[in-house]
Amino acid sequence: MNDPLLRVEDLKVDFWTEEGILKAVRGVDFSLGKGEVLGIVGESGCGKSVTALTILRLISSPPGIIRGGKVLYEGEDLLRVSVKKIRKIRGDRISLIFQEPMTSLNPLYSIGDQIMEAIRLHQQVTRREAYEKAVSMLVKVGIADSAMRMKHYPYQLSGGMRQRVMIAIALSCRPRILIADEPTTALDVTIQAQILDLLERLREEIETSMIVITHNLALVKNIANRLAIMYAGKIVEEAATQELFHNPIHPYTQGLFGCIPRLKGKRNSLSNIPGSLPDPIRTPEGCAFHPRCSSRKNLCMGTEPILREIGTRHKVRCHLLEGGERDG
Repeated sequence: MNDPLLRVEDLKVDFWTEEGILKAVRGVDFSLGKGEVLGIVGESGCGKSVTALTILRLISSPPGIIRGGKVLYEGEDLLRVSVKKIRKIRGDRISLIFQEPMTSLNPLYSIGDQIMEAIRLHQQVTRREAYEKAVSMLVKVGIADSAMRMKHYPYQLSGGMRQRVMIAIALSCRPRILIADEPTTALDVTIQAQILDLLERLREEIETSMIVITHNLALVKNIANRLAIMYAGKIVEEAATQELFHNPIHPYTQGLFGCIPRLKGKRNSLSNIPGSLPDPIRTPEGCAFHPRCSSRKNLCMGTEPILREIGTRHKVRCHLLEGGERDG
């Protein structure tokens, strides 16, 4: 990729707990091109949301601490810029749709005030101009009677409407990068499809790049250009979306595909990935996935695999590509 808009390099994030140091992100690398949609997929607890929050330095310290790495936006490391500068970038150049639309809006302020606050914080406009921009954004996200809705409080809106308001806030300053963290959480299937269609339409209209974070592979199939599969704080596979759907290599990726319901073909019961994510305080040696992997080798239990390129922009972190005997 030539001159990516965003590049994350060897990002490491820990949290201090009473039981010890929790390693939430253990060396994440990825890039985002101009106009691209990247999907980051993995089970809850794998470090997806922590990665997103760290990009904008929204990790509370303590207990969180950024142990290392870089977040390069247009060549500048966001982990090392001043607090004043990162505050200017948040919501203006890079916006984040938080995971819970039910709780992310302030219940004490009208939705109009909350959209206007984002606009006035980053743009030199009058209150009247901010009001007109806010109404316009509500129209764009498909909320009827927008002028009336400006006066409403979050509790007066449905979950789908609250998520539309979150999108309006995130896109009100036409950011260059939009990070959508589980943007359809707690919404029914019909509303999920509407929200994804809305995000894609507005992304193209505003010409913004986007990172979509989710646990649902099927959800991002038609919206993401490229997918990064995350497990226990690391990217374990990365490829173009169509390539990954046709040729998943890592056992964890294959397990995720086995969990997708299918309407066509033979109607078999869904498969499952045995076990659960490892304790991030006591991550196993070697490949973190080896306790759950039926194809593991002796090498998997003692040596951590590297992320290697096996095709055109297809990368996999797995010892099974190296040959050798499996664990008996």
